[in-house]
Amino acid sequence: MLLSWSSLLRNRGCKWVLSRLRYFCDLQLLYDKCARWLLKAFDYFSPWSRQQQLYKLDVSWPKIPEYFTGQTFCVAVDSLHGLVYVAQTFFSLPFQRGDNIPKVLVFSEEGYFLYSWNNTVEMPHGIFVLNTATDSSVWITDVGTGKYGHTVKQYSPSGKLMQILGTPGNAGSSLNPLQFDQPAEIFVEETGEIYVVDGDGGMNNRLLKLSKDYKEIWLRGPNGTGIGQFKIPHSVTVDSFGRVWVADRDNKRIQVFDKVTGEWLGSWSSCFEEGGPCSVRFTANDKYLIVAQLNINQLSILAAPPVGSIGNCVVVNTIQLADETKPHLVDVDMKSGAIYVAEIGAQQVQKYVPLN
Repeated sequence: MLLSWSSLLRNRGCKWVLSRLRYFCDLQLLYDKCARWLLKAFDYFSPWSRQQQLYKLDVSWPKIPEYFTGQTFCVAVDSLHGLVYVAQTFFSLPFQRGDNIPKVLVFSEEGYFLYSWNNTVEMPHGIFVLNTATDSSVWITDVGTGKYGHTVKQYSPSGKLMQILGTPGNAGSSLNPLQFDQPAEIFVEETGEIYVVDGDGGMNNRLLKLSKDYKEIWLRGPNGTGIGQFKIPHSVTVDSFGRVWVADRDNKRIQVFDKVTGEWLGSWSSCFEEGGPCSVRFTANDKYLIVAQLNINQLSILAAPPVGSIGNCVVVNTIQLADETKPHLVDVDMKSGAIYVAEIGAQQVQKYVPLN
């Protein structure tokens, strides 16, 4: 009982939990006793509470959580237009499309639901928003096994299909024609160059860089534990110093590559002995690297190294989530600094805002 209330405190905050206690504690005296007991329990069970907090949960986001009707696999922020895209799916074994739920939900940064779309999306896994000088687009990796699966797709913000990469419905490893097998995530630069981590449990365990006309520039992999090899490369991001960071989930490490040549620059593993990294995203100005660790229900905030040596990973702060929350993929609002966390266990997206 104590532990479950402390988990709620971590994720919803003291004010929220105490307000709920009023429903169970009719007398003011009993309420006060409950509150003191709860705060004491939280302090006892949560070392996180003694850290210098960098972020706090925005309990008002979203305004109506009931719009989340499936497993929320991923989230992407359009900082330029103040939009947040959430992709969800119905999940069972074997994979099913779950046509009865909207696959992409669009919210305002304040948490108001705006609209949804479901066009040619089977089982979204990763999502990315690209803004250029002329337009905006939404990129989705689809790990479904039906006629839309094993692809990377580009959509307009309203959900119009613009481009399909891969061979829909057919898994493979070919580069000509280009094929994927359960591509996990994508990162697109303003130049149009694309980075895909391909292999969320499929035959491929690779990092692929494509030109703006979708031709291979370089490739790293395949399956293995050595340098430049992967066991479920699950997330990819690029920093402003020209380095590509990959969450090598089942190897419990992050690997780093030069974005121009693909040269291996180093790896971090000491921070992930308890749980492999599932998601990697930088904050503004590359100050921190935000890492989701699904198996231990935690967000780790790591010091981002400047240009030069990768060095060793340094944990600046952690955010401990409730049991079975399962943070899957995250994104960061580059204007406000807010972190959005897609949680497949809790079937929700939560927003954490910086305290300074």
